[in-house]
Amino acid sequence: MSAPETAAAKPATNDHRFMALALSLGRRGLGRTWPNPAVGAVIVKDGEIVGRGWTQPGGRPHAEIEALRRAGAAARGATMFVTLEPCSHHGKSPPCADAVIASGIARVALALEDPNPKVAGAGHARLRSAGIAVDIGIQADAAKRDHAGHIRRMRDGRPHVTLKLAISADGKAAGAGRRRVAITGEAVRNRVHLLRAHSDAIMIGIGTALADDPTLTCRLPGMAGMSPVRVVLDTRLRLPVDSRLVQTARQTPLWIIANAPPTSEIALHAHGAEVIQMHDKDGLRTVLEHLGSRGITRLMVEGGPSLASAMLADDLVDEAVLFHSETMIGEGGLPALDPRAQTMLHRHLKRTSSEPVGTDRQDHYEREAVGDV
Repeated sequence: MSAPETAAAKPATNDHRFMALALSLGRRGLGRTWPNPAVGAVIVKDGEIVGRGWTQPGGRPHAEIEALRRAGAAARGATMFVTLEPCSHHGKSPPCADAVIASGIARVALALEDPNPKVAGAGHARLRSAGIAVDIGIQADAAKRDHAGHIRRMRDGRPHVTLKLAISADGKAAGAGRRRVAITGEAVRNRVHLLRAHSDAIMIGIGTALADDPTLTCRLPGMAGMSPVRVVLDTRLRLPVDSRLVQTARQTPLWIIANAPPTSEIALHAHGAEVIQMHDKDGLRTVLEHLGSRGITRLMVEGGPSLASAMLADDLVDEAVLFHSETMIGEGGLPALDPRAQTMLHRHLKRTSSEPVGTDRQDHYEREAVGDV
């Protein structure tokens, strides 16, 4: 290889390496930055990292501001690697594009243009008009995965949905009469808790709530504060006040989707739960759009077979994480998915990976292009 070719290849290789770091930093905010995307940023000068940042809990400060704060004067003449286009509009904080310009950054390398119509290229234009070099598309596919929730909410008005199911060797998800059965092992439980921590909200149906009395929190060591909003589909408000969900509503938000007389809400409100009244005719898509309107970008569906099958039938699942066990439940057990849902799973989603998790197996399914519509 000639010297000029080597010199040309090196910056591209470094661009990918530094963007990979920015993406890794951004993932620290998954589940905690909504309604804002979890962005990562790295500032590099003369091949050395002089600043890095990620979107902070609650959505601000933004990643670019954090990275600039850490870089200080060293930002002048440097390159910023950022996983999503810097904002160009006044929200609850001034535009990040203005802060980048004021810092003296010479080049901005981006993974994606922001699909938010308030930005959508305006940030790039503002940077270029200030004489800053802008390169777009570095590690774009990886960034689409990380920002899938933000992209889906901006384009479809609903969260990116990940379905989780534990399935026995004979295709069941519960025992006879919805009896709870331990299907998977400890390694899977730990992975599920991590999935919860990376989600803005987790949703179940009232059947699962009554059968399992779950808490739906993240119980990995030191990560209780990363528990998602819990959402229960409970049309008639049958969730007992003494359930673990209601009893922990002041520690971890609990939203109950219902269509019941307002008087039924009083006891639930007293324990810190929020009841969201919707009409019976409102389907799952409308529920998801309501969650999107409240800022939820990444929704994990951990309900039982009925909710899982309904979500798949309505083509509302963007990713599916299926944990397969060698455990047999036997006759009378509740099938994990009905036949139509099985068909829809394989029609709209593609299996992208399969790996052992302890003594169990995880199959990961996703749409052809995560983050695209």
